[in-house]
Amino acid sequence: MSGILDLLNSDMGRQMIGGLSQETNQSEDKTASVLSMAMPLLMGAMNRNAATPEGAEGLVSAINGKHDGSILDNLGGLFSGGVDEEVKQDGLGILGHVLGGSQDNVVSAISQKSGVDTNGVMQILQVAAPLVLGYLGKQTNSQGTTDSSAITGLIGGLLGGGSQEAGKEQSLIESILDGDNDGSVIDDIAGMVLGGDKTQSSGLGSMLGGLFGK
Repeated sequence: MSGILDLLNSDMGRQMIGGLSQETNQSEDKTASVLSMAMPLLMGAMNRNAATPEGAEGLVSAINGKHDGSILDNLGGLFSGGVDEEVKQDGLGILGHVLGGSQDNVVSAISQKSGVDTNGVMQILQVAAPLVLGYLGKQTNSQGTTDSSAITGLIGGLLGGGSQEAGKEQSLIESILDGDNDGSVIDDIAGMVLGGDKTQSSGLGSMLGGLFGK
């Protein structure tokens, strides 16, 4: 999962972790743990949404609008004195759109794996969501394209590119996003991550363990 997670190891990523840690009163280690799970899932959910013409149009519109990456230009200002309520509300809207009715399951699963309570996970996610979408917008605009197919290709690259291992991880994200193939985003992540769904193969369980750092 090299692309999007590499961001966490960059100066920008460390600034995100530090700012969110301060914002949510969580340790930097736990904040980084939540982000390392949430960022690929959010990006994967955006990728799934972009697979439909309506979803792709919505993503392009967001990137051409307020989510052009400018939020990343002054992270010091973003976190100074507390994150603006407008950013948090924007984040809640993004989470609701990309995760749908499975948002609570995702938050619960990440909470169990990271050791951060659900309220803390939600506080991190609602600020992380605009940052992830902004990062996608910045990467898209730097390439000078707003074509939906190019954007989905870019997302694939951020999720690890075309390597065999990356392909497995992207397939894993697809499984997490719709484990029962009913089109509902991340419908059974809680069962898959927390071990409640005994129908999942041991291979998938092992891959989940790798993805979630446990």
